[in-house]
Formats: sequence, C-alpha cells, structure tokens
Amino acid sequence: MKAIGYFENLPASAPESLVDIVADDPVPGPRDLLVEVKAISVNPVDTKVRRGTIPGSGIAKILGWDVAGVVRAVGKDVTLFKPGDHVFYAGDITRPGGNAELHVVDERIVGYMPLSLSFTQAAALPLTSITAWELLFDRLEVSRLDSGKNKQLLVVGAAGGVGSILVQLARKLTDLVVIGTASRPETKAWVTELGAHHVLDHSQPLASELRAAGLPNVDFVASLTETNQHLPQLIEAVKPQGRIGVIDDPDSLDVMPLKRKSISLHWELMYTRSLYQTEDMIEQHRLLNRVSSLVDDGSLKSTVAEHFGTINAANLRRAHELLESGKARGKIVLEGFN
Repeated sequence: MKAIGYFENLPASAPESLVDIVADDPVPGPRDLLVEVKAISVNPVDTKVRRGTIPGSGIAKILGWDVAGVVRAVGKDVTLFKPGDHVFYAGDITRPGGNAELHVVDERIVGYMPLSLSFTQAAALPLTSITAWELLFDRLEVSRLDSGKNKQLLVVGAAGGVGSILVQLARKLTDLVVIGTASRPETKAWVTELGAHHVLDHSQPLASELRAAGLPNVDFVASLTETNQHLPQLIEAVKPQGRIGVIDDPDSLDVMPLKRKSISLHWELMYTRSLYQTEDMIEQHRLLNRVSSLVDDGSLKSTVAEHFGTINAANLRRAHELLESGKARGKIVLEGFN
C-alpha cells in the first residue's frame, strides 16, 4: 500500500522529513477494523512525533491520527461495525498512523461518520472532538445545561483545532458564557462565527483583557496553548475553587500559586484510554457517535479551514510547516491518494 512516513527527525522544510513509501498491507487483530483511508487531517501531535520520536532502524514511522474512511474487513471479535460502514476516528498513538491507504484500528475508539458530511469534512473532527469533549465534561466536569448559573469558560487559543470544537460544544450543550481568545483579525472573526460570546486578545495580559470586557473572573479555563506563558494570568483570572484544564506540553508549570485559591489543575490527553486499554475505552466510540449526531442535527459544524490536496509527502510537509508556524486556524485536511 502507499503511505507517508519518516526515517529521521528533520525540520518540516527538509525534503526527507516526510517521504512517500510503499508498506505492507496491515492485518486486523480480533477487535480491529481494516479501514480504507479516504481523508485525513493533520494535528500538532503529528509534528511533535515527527520531531521527537525516533523511528526504528530502517523502518519508516507512519503518522496520522485523524481518519475518515470505509471499513473493508473486520476482526473475528468485532461487534460494532461491518464492511462497508463509513467511519471516523483518531486512532491510537502506540500503533502506526493513518497516513496510508489502509489502516487498522480498534473498534472501541471508532465512530460512525456523520451522514451529512463528506470524508474530508469528517476527517477534521475526531481528535479535536474527543479532546474537547473529554476536557469539558470529563476533566473540568462542566454540567450540561446548568441553567441559571451564569458561569464562565475561558478558552485560550480558541481558533485552533480543539478550540474550534470546544467553543461549539460549550455554546450548544451548556449555559456557560464562552470567552475565546485569538490574536489576529481573521482568527477573532472565526471564533466569533463559532459562537463565542466574547473574544479577547491573548497577545495581551489576559487578566486585563477580562477586566476590560467586564468579566473580571471566570469559573473554568481551557488552556490549549502556551500554558506556561499564560498561567500567572489565568490564576489571577480564575475564581476561588475554579478549574483549569490543560492539553499542551509546557516544559514546566509552577502550580504552587494555585493553592491559595484552591484551584484544581486537570490534564487531558485523548490517547489515555487507548494507551492503557482502560475499562471505559468504548466511551470514545459512544462519544464520536454523539458528535456525529450533533453534526447531523445541525448543532456542530466541521472545522475544516484548509484543503491541502491529495495525501502525499509534499502536501503533508506543507501542512506540518503551517501548523508549526502557529498561524493555522481550524483544521488542515487532505483527501485521496494519487
């Protein structure tokens, strides 16, 4: 099968940082689906793994953790899907990724693709939807439709992939006042379009931005980027006994200042369930199916912002460069193989 991988850790601008390869067709295990990959999207995790994870000697490492495709075969113990089903999923970081014509994935972390979306539109959703949903409802423990509470959620980096879904989920499924941050006119417009009540500039001190907007304190924070830079401002802005959720990878965090306000800090990694084969791993299947239903009833929309053409090494290198520039909004998608 055709695939894209890398043999050494190189900058995205280097021609050998991602290369077109031919790999063996994968064989599904007992609970696996064999999926024909129709479309993919690219996430920051792809760039982090490409830069930091050394592949085996002489073996290309295949990236890609957002797939929309068609089930072609199933393992002997599969009960949730059948050949011909249209599916979408974010996969398992411990296994080869989906930047390939064929891919195997555990059925418990796969959802039925929204009926109303194309493969490219659907490919933009799984990883960010799982991350946003788990962060909002599992980690921060926001109550759905908590009527009359007038609580506030600050989403730092709301124009990115996760933020673009998180803003929509919070507006559609909760009564929170949603405050997004963005720093450029086009990203501010994007966050407003997604439904944020207020949009602040995270290139300025956030506590000051909140006060200027008449929002001196917030109950919840979803810190999606540059947490180490923003943390002192977030601690100032969060109410006593508030909650901060984090998804990025700061080198270090000084958490002692959280103690005075009894602020709790929560990490979200959407791969935890598949990494540890947790007993509730199937929750990601159910979660994706709920997202699919919300898309089909018009409550959520795909967050595709850039279509980079067919799935090949050159186009993926361009996608990695854009993500690493910090100027991307929404999701970058690619579709089909030459």
